[in-house]
Amino acid sequence: MRIAYAVAFALVSTVAIAQGPTSAPGSGNPAAVTGGTYTADPDHTLVAWTLDHLGFSPYTGLFGGVTGSLTLDPKAPNSAKVAVTIPVSKVVTASTGLTQHLLRPGKDGGKPDFFGAAPADARFVSTAVVATGQKARITGNLTLNGVTRPVTLDAEFYGAGKMPEQMGGKENVGFHATGTITRSQFGLGFGVPMVGDSVKLDISAAFQK
Repeated sequence: MRIAYAVAFALVSTVAIAQGPTSAPGSGNPAAVTGGTYTADPDHTLVAWTLDHLGFSPYTGLFGGVTGSLTLDPKAPNSAKVAVTIPVSKVVTASTGLTQHLLRPGKDGGKPDFFGAAPADARFVSTAVVATGQKARITGNLTLNGVTRPVTLDAEFYGAGKMPEQMGGKENVGFHATGTITRSQFGLGFGVPMVGDSVKLDISAAFQK
């Protein structure tokens, strides 16, 4: 048994060395952030939304595939600008029936309950950034379901660094942000008040230079 364990340990160690560094390339140290223009990483930028379900429990869905850009200067954080596009048609929930309902066309050509069969992408464009240390309050305009309204996000620096060369070698920076919107203000009030009107946003934002 000891011999078998030693052989297995040696094999795992060899594979780990061959795969490269064993520590994460990203760091929570803001000194790792470099200025410039970054592109949203659509595979690792996620917008989770949560609302009240009949007063029994919170319910969460997800948007992915986010594209866009972030321009920042570590020496002038308040000059940062972000603009992202969110493909509403790719909304994901744990319920097949709910996902289908969100994207269902209106009856007899009428207004859909939610987004409809071919929804326009949502878009957020910042108008002001107020940074305090590693946190920032970002205000901007959110266009969703054909309606544009101001939205405020509370963001916090998460990590930055350079990917290993075997993984592309690009510089990355990431943030976590939260906010709240009122869905009926965007023409999405179906089910209110049985289903909550207030929607909490929890955003994991990843950008690559």
